[in-house]
Amino acid sequence: MGHEEFLRNAEKVIAKTLPRGIDVTKVELEAANVVIFTKQIEEFSKGSDLVKQLAHALHKRVLIRPDKSILKPVEAAQKILDEIIPKDAGVTDVWFNPATGEVSIEALNPGAAIGRHGAILTEVRKRIGWSPQVMRAPPIPSKTVAEIRSFLRMVTEERQEFLHRLSRRILRDVGDSQPYARLTMLGAYREVGRSATLLTTNISKVIIDCGVKFAPGSDDSPYLSAPEVLPIESLDAMVLTHAHLDHSCMLPALYKFGYQGAVYCTPPTRELASLLQLDYIKVSSGEGKVSAYDSSHIREAVKRTITLGYGETTDISPDIRLTFQNAGHILGSAVAHFHIGDGLHNIAMSGDMKYERSWLFDPTTDHFPRLETLVMESTYGAQNDFQPSRQEAGDELRSIIGRSLARGGNVLLPVFAVGRSQEVMLVLEEIMRSGQIPKVPVYLDGMIWEATAIHTAYPEYLNNQLREMILTEGHNPFLEPMFHKVESQMQREQIINGREQCIVLATSGMLSGGPIMEYFKSWAEGENNVIIFVGFNAEGTMGRRIQRGLAEFSYNDRGQTTRVPCNLQVETVDGFSGHSDRGQLMNWIANLSPRPERIIIGHGEPSKSVDLASSLHKKYGIETRVPQNLETIRLC
Repeated sequence: MGHEEFLRNAEKVIAKTLPRGIDVTKVELEAANVVIFTKQIEEFSKGSDLVKQLAHALHKRVLIRPDKSILKPVEAAQKILDEIIPKDAGVTDVWFNPATGEVSIEALNPGAAIGRHGAILTEVRKRIGWSPQVMRAPPIPSKTVAEIRSFLRMVTEERQEFLHRLSRRILRDVGDSQPYARLTMLGAYREVGRSATLLTTNISKVIIDCGVKFAPGSDDSPYLSAPEVLPIESLDAMVLTHAHLDHSCMLPALYKFGYQGAVYCTPPTRELASLLQLDYIKVSSGEGKVSAYDSSHIREAVKRTITLGYGETTDISPDIRLTFQNAGHILGSAVAHFHIGDGLHNIAMSGDMKYERSWLFDPTTDHFPRLETLVMESTYGAQNDFQPSRQEAGDELRSIIGRSLARGGNVLLPVFAVGRSQEVMLVLEEIMRSGQIPKVPVYLDGMIWEATAIHTAYPEYLNNQLREMILTEGHNPFLEPMFHKVESQMQREQIINGREQCIVLATSGMLSGGPIMEYFKSWAEGENNVIIFVGFNAEGTMGRRIQRGLAEFSYNDRGQTTRVPCNLQVETVDGFSGHSDRGQLMNWIANLSPRPERIIIGHGEPSKSVDLASSLHKKYGIETRVPQNLETIRLC
């Protein structure tokens, strides 16, 4: 069914479903959504199931928006909002969007703005006509969140035009052809890095992830020039499982190369990916390298991003439906589930995953409605790849920090800005609050503060206990006064040269550059100091060399080579990884419902991928494949 035919049919279904007295003034399609404009918008918010009935009848998500004739003027509407919304909602910004008839309300306490059972929002609709959309304002101001929201307001008309065009592509008339589905491996198969996979059917082409590989001397980009991919503008959709650069870095380059479609990801993934991509450009420039794209391509990606929460489903092409589920890896990370055709085939792609409840997240989802093929990671898939539990890792970190502080030293933690930083912060907050170690300042240097601010904007993506603590008990560990943002080189030097003991979390996690190097250069000689690695260090990186007992290192200071002995204590605390270990990967398959017919292994060193595939086949009798990059596997 083509676009125009679907729209005509939708209008008939809507007229048949809605009771008398509800006047529909216009029906539009935005991407895969049916948008209904009406003068009786309050009738849809009285606790009736009208929207559910329409969605069921149309097999699409249905959005209800007010007809322009019932919208109060902005100035008058603002005054009424000021009267209705209580002060304890902490409203930080209000924006009226004439293109959609929606008013966006940013609040520190969204629940107070919504009211019990949505009572306040119902009153807002009734009195001003505008349809209210409440968003959480980060309690730690986030430059990234603010700039993205501001940018999307600036391009609202362009975005509406894009969504209308996208609906025509999704609902295009495709005719009859023999159905099939296949996967082509474009990166991160028998390797770690540059994740990218192409899902092709007889109708559609979808790329999942598009990352970069940072290992020295390696090809760093996916195989985007493969004939199956080209031309880039033939792609129907781009699906991003999470924000880490080995999955997201090359996404903006797709728009440079001619891609015109949408990006699908969770809301926090959009923010975190933008943050990391902008930093990638900055780092490339600082190293004298030419980036594969510039900031305009990142903005283009943001403008065309469609966000989905966990459990939400949408059509992304004529024959593919996408649903995200929690992956437990980093904020907003998702397992991408694809339903192809009319029950033809179902694929889940794990992305990076953690099948253990961490300090931040609930474990990876293990239930799907249908599942024939699973693509899963194998980063720690070898037989001996077992990690300590989160509790054991926390206890070890507490012990190491306690000993270092007791002997008068400082503590240095190289961390990645997203994920591990926030988990370490939660551990530090708990052991200081409970008196297990002395209370000392904890300095956050690099992108850590901004990444943490984005975490505070999305508590609904955190685990149940942490979410309850923040939203119900009013205790947000990230806001504790022990944490301090490093804002300048002068402040950094004061910390380095100061007499007060402290703990520093700084990027980069592998000591491949960034502010961490300033602290390491100055504190490496001190025998009482300690550097603690809580994340993975790739071969060839400074972090891996230090772990292996580097005796001294040299650096260039204004043309002079300076050598520094490495006398500080070097410790590694396993168990903070956002990846599942061997036991967790095996347990995930054991608990999967339904169990897949086929498992494709990726995102791991060759030996680990083969080891995991062999073990899964022997234990569960499932067909397993370990493809190489550029291989294609037919699924059905």
